[in-house]
Amino acid sequence: MTGTGHGRIELLEDRCTSCMICVRECPTWCISIDSHSVVIADQEPAGARPPGRRRERTANVLDSFDIDFTLCMYCGICIEECPFDALQWAGSHVAAGDSREALVHGRDALAPMATSAADEADGTPAP
Repeated sequence: MTGTGHGRIELLEDRCTSCMICVRECPTWCISIDSHSVVIADQEPAGARPPGRRRERTANVLDSFDIDFTLCMYCGICIEECPFDALQWAGSHVAAGDSREALVHGRDALAPMATSAADEADGTPAP
């Protein structure tokens, strides 16, 4: 989104490494992430681990990413602090919901295609 202020927050899931920086830096603690670690398969033959490397390499896998928009104050700290640019501003603001649960958005609702569809339903032009 360019030059029109803050809208909803969008998650680019393929860029998210579950580093938790956005969770730690959020002043309202509206972001929650669950992840697990998996062992990365080594390219070298078994038992030929380079000297000095004592453990296997691991990577975090994102299980869930939720933003509670009843708590979010749209400050953008999470977007600015993400070292992998996995969060960005999207079109219009989050639409009002009829319950608190409706304002807790998970991975599907934060995905770029989901926010574009919500903008079209609101009548907001796509960026």
